[in-house]
Amino acid sequence: MLDLNHKSGFVYGRRTTDPEPLGTRINTRLDTALEAERQKQRPRDYLGASRIGEPCARRLVYEFTKTPVDPGKDIEGRTLRIFEAGHVFEDLAIRWLRAAGLDLRTERRDGGQFGFETASGRIRGHVDGVIVDGPDLGLAWPVLWEHKALKASSWNDTAKKGVQVSKPVYYGQLQIYMAYMRLEAALFTALNKDTCELFHEHVPFDAGAAQVLSDKAVDVLRAADAGDLLPRIAAHADFYLCRFCPFAARCWTEGQP
Repeated sequence: MLDLNHKSGFVYGRRTTDPEPLGTRINTRLDTALEAERQKQRPRDYLGASRIGEPCARRLVYEFTKTPVDPGKDIEGRTLRIFEAGHVFEDLAIRWLRAAGLDLRTERRDGGQFGFETASGRIRGHVDGVIVDGPDLGLAWPVLWEHKALKASSWNDTAKKGVQVSKPVYYGQLQIYMAYMRLEAALFTALNKDTCELFHEHVPFDAGAAQVLSDKAVDVLRAADAGDLLPRIAAHADFYLCRFCPFAARCWTEGQP
């Protein structure tokens, strides 16, 4: 007769000698594997257009020169999982928009991604897509298409305030893309990861804003080449953007103001 009493050292899926729950041990291995994969990837040798809208130019210099982040500020596996999930949501949004009759192109004929490069390839951008035709929605085709998957609180703020106010980095990304892709408008789509609600915003091209961003990118390249740092965005280390910056400790101990 089988003895089904649990005498083998297991308690609800966990060995009594194990210090951590099963889920924690699995997730630790997952995150370690994702972090190892990221370490093997070739780092960017250019300034990405998606980052030019970053408010702090000094942070961009750090990023472009591959300056090590502060201890404990490396991108963790959980964040890498969020990035990958964002790609899945993007694929869903592409399918939904196409089903709605929008002629959304995400690849060139050769299979490559739409994008651009300038400054001898030191500034580059890769766009999510271009909508070249579609139903009468009050938009003049073609338009740039950019997608972001956001948590509920961030999505609500974006839907309420618009991308320019709520997400200036994304807004800068749109303007730079439109400038170099020679498009007069963009459709910005934000997906609420909690509810799958979709927010769509028509964003016109602003030549003045794009020029300011382009000039900033050139300043970043020049500072990096000269071994200089551009001014900090704030006068005090407790500024809210500084508190979340992975270079904050280094930045506020550097000699340059």
